[in-house]
Amino acid sequence: MTPYDAMLRAQERGLDLVEVAPNANPPVCRIMDYGKYKYELKKKAAVSKTKAHAAILKEVKLRPRTDEHDLDFKVKNARRFLIEGDKVKVTLMFRGREIVHTELGRDQLDKVKEMLADIAAVENPPRMEGRFLSMILVPNREAIARLERQRAAEAARDGAGETKEPEPVAAQASGERAEGHAPTAGES
Repeated sequence: MTPYDAMLRAQERGLDLVEVAPNANPPVCRIMDYGKYKYELKKKAAVSKTKAHAAILKEVKLRPRTDEHDLDFKVKNARRFLIEGDKVKVTLMFRGREIVHTELGRDQLDKVKEMLADIAAVENPPRMEGRFLSMILVPNREAIARLERQRAAEAARDGAGETKEPEPVAAQASGERAEGHAPTAGES
């Protein structure tokens, strides 16, 4: 259709002729309410902006001689950050003469890397920066999604297999005394 015919049809309907794909051959135009179209585009952009999660860099600090339980606790926090979609910087701090034994720090970071290997990938490998040895982990989105699907399936399976018995109604509500209930000062 010629541009002139399209303009006439748009005017007959009280709408606008809007070019939506100028690079196409031939260019694509639509008859629509331009104000409504701009409003919908703005609304879609706002929704996609709210759904987008900017990856924040979270930090977990360790020492070369961090105990096993404390390490598990720190790794649990790092796991939570990764599942939320954030990057995690694992920093190992050396104090005093600990700096001589950097291999202990590298072993700690290797242990953390192994514990989080199922949901994270190493973005920056361990490297020394003064008295700090650090590495950056990024979430592996496919692995996290797969893990969440497994958890949901297990929860559904556990929920389907259980049958709950109805809980007994409190006897006090009906004015009766429950078995084994000793009367209090106000009761007779």
